[in-house]
Amino acid sequence: MADGIGIAFQPLSSTGTGDLVVFVGDDLALSSAASEAIGKAGADLVARAAASERFKGKSQSALTLPAPAGVEADRLVVIGLGSEKDRAKIDYVTLGGFTAGKVSGRTARVAIDWPGSEASAQDIADFTLGARLRSYSFDRYKTKKKPEAEDDRTTQLTVLSADPAAAEKAAEGARSVAEGVILARNLINEPPNVLFPEEYARRASELTKLGVEVEILDVAKMRELGMGALLAVAQGSGREPRIAVMRWNGADDKSEPPLALVGKGVVFDSGGVSIKSAGGMEDMKGDMGGSAAVVGTMHALASRGAKANVIGAIGIVENMPDGNSYRPSDIVTSMSGQTIEIINTDAEGRLVLADVIYHVNQAYKPKAIIDLATLTGAIIVALGQEIAGLFSNDDDLATAITAAGETAGEKVWRMPLIPAFDKAIDSKFADMKNTGGRHGGAATAAAFIKRYVGETPWAHLDIAGVGMSSTASEINRSWGAGWGVRLLDRLVRDKYEA
Repeated sequence: MADGIGIAFQPLSSTGTGDLVVFVGDDLALSSAASEAIGKAGADLVARAAASERFKGKSQSALTLPAPAGVEADRLVVIGLGSEKDRAKIDYVTLGGFTAGKVSGRTARVAIDWPGSEASAQDIADFTLGARLRSYSFDRYKTKKKPEAEDDRTTQLTVLSADPAAAEKAAEGARSVAEGVILARNLINEPPNVLFPEEYARRASELTKLGVEVEILDVAKMRELGMGALLAVAQGSGREPRIAVMRWNGADDKSEPPLALVGKGVVFDSGGVSIKSAGGMEDMKGDMGGSAAVVGTMHALASRGAKANVIGAIGIVENMPDGNSYRPSDIVTSMSGQTIEIINTDAEGRLVLADVIYHVNQAYKPKAIIDLATLTGAIIVALGQEIAGLFSNDDDLATAITAAGETAGEKVWRMPLIPAFDKAIDSKFADMKNTGGRHGGAATAAAFIKRYVGETPWAHLDIAGVGMSSTASEINRSWGAGWGVRLLDRLVRDKYEA
């Protein structure tokens, strides 16, 4: 199983084998269901062990004990939830990830029940989402795995709740989101000799199995459309570029204008003629993180049958140095007719986005466009690896994205778009140049993209810091986090579904 975990649902009173997980607050009080499951002997053991190990029941702390006689379990895992104030704002996704980490590779029953708080079916669904994401690993190219290693065994989790049927139903939506994140992670983690443009397009086409309409644009079609910016980036590679356009029509009104999601899909970025330094270049297989988020989101929306019309479009290219590569000082013509002076061939992602965004805007007349791209190192300098940069021409859209990010746990911070940034990309020889220099690099990149949007509400998410080589968390131990899928799914739920 791709996420390394199996999840079942049963009533609180159910018995079984393996580990038993119970939750306590800082007062170490057990719920009635937990007390019944472990009995007085178990409760006494928890109290003694807590005193001995100085376990205070703080949030994200755990105590693991051999199960006492009379308790149907191999181990007793006690997880702290913190104070009453902490329990009032539990992050169930993180709790699920933390719990899965404590029982990794084992069989366990988890009693979602504690004093003073009641977990809803959606809370439990979020818990399972976190457990699935924590259990993900990417090891398909390891040939010498040890079968007995804990991380190589599938975790079997049985969730015990007051209403298991309701919890299981709610968890189906969470499973769809988890599958979307995992798909995005798999795409980001793949090596570039495997995930070249044609293969990436083929994998995007597999969404047809879920009812997504997929159109693949080849070089001939791009030339016909006049996509000179995207084609310039690709011309140094031996691999031809592709564009995948994925359409999910889930709204009752199929003619309703869609939301458009556009992703940068540079499957490997050497920098081209303006070549990058060798140190860290191996990470440039992840320069397609924005496109992976779009593909993963389309999977999640289709899998759960989202009641919305959504277009996902990704420009898939490889940026390589070659005798045929585009060069600094070249002038190329984008699909919009605007001309671009190339200053730096490593500022390639915005060229890809320019043509794909313009095409989507012209062909599908979307109600809004959101693009995602691992676009600039400047955004990492500004915001680190914990938060993505948000640029937008529409306050309502920016507010909705920010709120969705807070709810989903994928946070964004709105950055300024002022006339000075737009002026910085004016060219002496063409309509614009593809970089405005080092100062305000994330903002001038966003200003470049904005020139291809027109009056359509638009937001640009610069995910260079969060999209690859991401910070480890309770729900992610992967190099590629699949960042953006949870945010976009939440946005569609809150703003675009009827």
